Formats: sequence, structure tokens, C-alpha cells
Amino acid sequence: MIPIYEPSLGEEEVENVLRAVRSGWISSKGKYIPEFEDAFAQYSGVAQGVACSNGTTALHLALTALGIKKGDEVIVPTLTFVSTANVVLFTGATPVFVDADPTYWCIDPQKIEDEISKRTKAIIPVHLYGNPCDMRAIMKIAHDHGLYVVEDAAESHGALCHDKMTGSFGDIGCYSFYGNKIITTGEGGMCVTNNEHLAEAMRRLRDHGMDPNKKYWHDRLGFNYRMTNLQAAIGVAQVKKLKGLIEKKRQIAAWYGTELEDLAMKDLITRHPETRWAKNVYWMYSLLLNELFPLTRDEVITRLEVEGIETRPFFYPVHTLPWYNKGETFPVAEALSRAGINLPSSANLRKNDVRTIAEKIRCLI
Repeated sequence: MIPIYEPSLGEEEVENVLRAVRSGWISSKGKYIPEFEDAFAQYSGVAQGVACSNGTTALHLALTALGIKKGDEVIVPTLTFVSTANVVLFTGATPVFVDADPTYWCIDPQKIEDEISKRTKAIIPVHLYGNPCDMRAIMKIAHDHGLYVVEDAAESHGALCHDKMTGSFGDIGCYSFYGNKIITTGEGGMCVTNNEHLAEAMRRLRDHGMDPNKKYWHDRLGFNYRMTNLQAAIGVAQVKKLKGLIEKKRQIAAWYGTELEDLAMKDLITRHPETRWAKNVYWMYSLLLNELFPLTRDEVITRLEVEGIETRPFFYPVHTLPWYNKGETFPVAEALSRAGINLPSSANLRKNDVRTIAEKIRCLI
């Protein structure tokens, strides 16, 4: 089986974890947590890093620190993983969905402004499958309307938009370090920000709302969203590898692009896009199966699994899920979701693996 993803771990990760274990600091204190926060924030071009338990809690910390509450509205793309919308509900606010851009699949800035109301307080752009949103356009809209921006960069470690890192545009950028992300801590997340007051608020919120200068004094509702020193020990080693992992991911995308060129030229597929103003890190190498392709997306997934190739479908648009379904229609996101497939995307892939995957897809025609 060629897996959809597997982490890229080595001896440095093992050695760091052993040091953490031997130090006795295995929970939410220890030297690796601030070291990981500082290293990742520096890599992202942002002043402050706040490590937490996963990417979903990172988003929740961000919205809570910004004061998002019941009665507010937050604009989110409908084509995203469900947690982007769920965290809005966690605060008591209402997610307002926006369709995708058909050329690069992220939230369509031209459709954001139509959804802004007096209750709108924030926008959560999602850099989908490693490809950046148009952050210049989104930041202008946010500035014009006085809105917060929380970037969901869970899938875009190291991606660039207009030569600037994703996650560094908005008030807060949120990352995931789940086991299938470009770098991983097993579970884990990070908020990055240039606002020291927001960083301090998120540090306090992640630790039960405890006053850092008065032990066990909790003057606001907080959460247990802390990262462990063991996870951060892995993260410290992973950050050092991030640049190389991104280079390998882009190399794999180039291999896929070459191997699948003939299918694209016949309009059977659409390859993963990269706009002229962006640097895609291809967290997942993704395809659209066009109308001329003789099988449905789900049939392709089943057939490739028989051949020992693990794939996965695009996310279901969140507005179609039972909890959110109000009969709304977002045609671009729905079409992308029906046609989209993620191919094996681990940085451990070899050129021959990519050639095999492409050949198996070609054999389905």
C-alpha cells in the first residue's frame, strides 16, 4: 500500500523525546515548549507563538482571545475541514459560508463582501490543501470593514502569498501539527501573532484562564488546551526540517504534474493549481476529475485502493453537513468537492511511486 500520508521522523525527534522523558518534564512545562514556539514563530515571520493541543483548539483560542461571542457572525469558506466552522459555534457565534474560487479553490474574496453584515466580526480564510488564499484582497476587505482575520493555516506551513508567509497576514494565524501535516507533533497546534496582548491572552486561556502571577486564581473562563513537552520536543526537531520538507513536497508536485500532463492535456483532469502570486506547499497533491473522465471520483478511489494506492476525497462542503444544512447552495464548492481527490502526498514518496500512481490512474481510462 502506498499510504495517503506518513510522517517524516528521524533520530533527532527520538533523541529530543528521550531528553524530555529523562528531564521529568513530560506534561505542559519544559524547555521544548517555548523553544518550539519561538522557532516556529520565527520561521513564520511572526513575533509570538502560542503552542496548544491541536489545530482546532488553536482556532478556538484565537476567536476567544478576539472576543468573538454569541450574536456575532464569522465568515468562513464552505469548502474546508469541519473544525473551521465548528469553532465559530464553540464561541456562540454564527458561521456565514462563502463559496470557493474556481481557479485556486480557496475562499472567493469577491463573494466575501456580499456576506458582511452589522454582526460580522471576523473572517477565517483557509489555505486549502497547501495553496494560499488571496490574502491581499481579504486583508483589504477586513480593513475596509473593521474585521478581524484569523488565518486557518493548518495545511499550509511555509506557503507564500505575495512573498509573505501564510499565517502572518491576519491578527492571528492558526496551525495544526497532526500526524499527516507537513510537520507534526502527533497532535498539536500553534497560534502565531504579532500582537503581544493577544499572545498573552491565548497563553492564559489555554491554561484554564489562570492568572500567571497568582497561582490557581482564575478570573475568566479558560480551557485545558496545552501542548506537552514531549510533543514540543518532536516539534523542535521538525521545524529544523521544514524547509527541506517543503522543497521535497514541491518536487513531488512537479513529478505528479509531469506524469499526469497527458491526462490534463486531454481535459480528463485538472491538476493542483498554483497562482502567479503564491507558493503552494502541496500539503496534499490534489486533482479534479473532469467530466470527460470515464469514472466517478468515488469509483476511482475504490479502484486505486484495490491497486494498493490510498487516496481520499475532498472535504464535503460544510453547508451540506446535517448540523449546518439550511438548504443553501454554493455551486463552485459543491462541484469541487464532487470532483476532487487527494493522491498520496508524503514527503517520503519516491519518483517511482509517483510514476506508479500516475500509471494506475491512466489504466482506469
